[in-house]
Amino acid sequence: MSRTAEIARKTAETDVTVSLDLDGDGSCDASTGIGFFDHMLTLVAHHGLVGLKVRAHGDVHVDDHHTVEDVGIAIGAALRKALGNCSGIVRMGHAFAPMDEALVLCAIDVSGRGILVCELELPTPRLGDYTTELTPEFFRAVAHNAGWTVHLKQISGSNTHHLVEAAFKAFARAARMAVAVDPRVIGVPSTKGVLGE
Repeated sequence: MSRTAEIARKTAETDVTVSLDLDGDGSCDASTGIGFFDHMLTLVAHHGLVGLKVRAHGDVHVDDHHTVEDVGIAIGAALRKALGNCSGIVRMGHAFAPMDEALVLCAIDVSGRGILVCELELPTPRLGDYTTELTPEFFRAVAHNAGWTVHLKQISGSNTHHLVEAAFKAFARAARMAVAVDPRVIGVPSTKGVLGE
């Protein structure tokens, strides 16, 4: 069964389209108008082994907030759609991602209940054209719209670039584990028989 999704989201602030293949090859084609953010999306695709295409046109002349958040909303919606009823998936995943002195843990539960717990300290306010405080905003948008429980925890680190990159890599690896299909899992991976309740 194909685990793909396409999402289009248009508001007065942004116009976003996302194509997602959960069983892809790690390829990414991202164009958001925010160079560093495009790089982070490429990391998600590569380390998550998903196919990802993102097109976003937003009011970056104001700031990058609306674009980053709305891309997160669209990616979260695409994850939810691509997984369908979540039958046969592992459901939970976790990963530690190191980058030099930085180490970030991500743990994910495809729970049906969207929540983000983020413990990152990002001392540098900007990385190129990317506002670093938008990192939790992006992951919150993904978690809420995917219906995932996502924990991001900084174990060590002081360099903001390293910390943000480690967070995106950890998320990708944890998501890859959580959405993997296990042939031993019959139906929805919950003793309740349903997710989100």
